[in-house]
Amino acid sequence: MTQFALVIDLNVCVGCHACVTSCKEWNTSGWAGPLADQNPYDGSPTGTFFNRVQTFEVGKFPQTETVHFPKSCLHCEEPPCVPVCPTGASYKRPDNGVVLVDYDKCIGCKYCSWACPYGARELDELQQVMKKCTLCIDRITDAKLSDRDRKPSCVLACPASARLFGDVHDPHSAVSIAIRERGGYQLMPEWGTQPSNHYLPRRKTVLHIDPDELTRIDNPLRKEDLTDYTGEETLDDVAW
Repeated sequence: MTQFALVIDLNVCVGCHACVTSCKEWNTSGWAGPLADQNPYDGSPTGTFFNRVQTFEVGKFPQTETVHFPKSCLHCEEPPCVPVCPTGASYKRPDNGVVLVDYDKCIGCKYCSWACPYGARELDELQQVMKKCTLCIDRITDAKLSDRDRKPSCVLACPASARLFGDVHDPHSAVSIAIRERGGYQLMPEWGTQPSNHYLPRRKTVLHIDPDELTRIDNPLRKEDLTDYTGEETLDDVAW
């Protein structure tokens, strides 16, 4: 059986959020929309997103690195969100393995979100139904589009090509080759959900930092050749 999925290269992702904004733009006006945004600039903003990028720091100063970790529905081969749904709204397509929600059947009970160990489902507060990444199902199944365009919007928008899309059950696909040759791994496989999305690990880097580089010895804003210095306070002095 075909199993469509994403493979995300954590060594390439720069955290630009192009995948987040393109996902929001496409899906809010597409099959899965609208995606509610209430008080987006208020003190307690709420909104529905299919894709989010979490950024955090790893290591101990001064040997630290910033990691950008995109996360969305992993389209598990054994999705725990499907059997707990009391109305059958949550289902997995047999032809391509994409996990979807039938909004006409969804009653917003949140059972699926409680069952999902990845926190990939959100309640659309406007429509009161559960929503999640669809892998842009309306794009990837549209025969009128070219092969290049039949990909999720996040994949097409990524400027660093950190996101791959394809059939992970096809050993000759680009995603399968990347997983096999570059050590792709699943997120929290111990849950037994068999997530289809995979991540390519960051490569280890060694930083050589001279101790002098950790101490500022001069003001980088101060002009090196201040021939007309009068002794009066300048912006350089204030900044220092």
